[in-house]
Amino acid sequence: MRYALLMHYREPGEGEISEEAIEEAKEAFGAYGRALESAGVLLSADVLQPSAATTTVTRREGGLRVQDGPFAETKDALAGIFMLEVPDLDAAIGWAEKCPGAQWGMIEVRPSATALVKGAWSR
Repeated sequence: MRYALLMHYREPGEGEISEEAIEEAKEAFGAYGRALESAGVLLSADVLQPSAATTTVTRREGGLRVQDGPFAETKDALAGIFMLEVPDLDAAIGWAEKCPGAQWGMIEVRPSATALVKGAWSR
């Protein structure tokens, strides 16, 4: 079963986090990613740019609308995604618990409904 671990947390302001803390976080996420790879469950992982880099695309009533910035104002922002292939929800929760981002934000565990694999939808 495929699960997305979606990391949500408040985006820090410029200079709000020390360089030392940033390096510690990089090391923690590196170790976490290597553990996921070693366990054979990691499909992909991405850390996202800040929400200010977001472009929102909608198509309504036959027209295209492209806007800078996130769709809605919120305190927490989607910061990154880990896609896992694990046996069940309990296994996904176990990995979410180990995610360094769980220390300062929330990890949303969401099952995949379908996946495009080798050009075909999985179900």
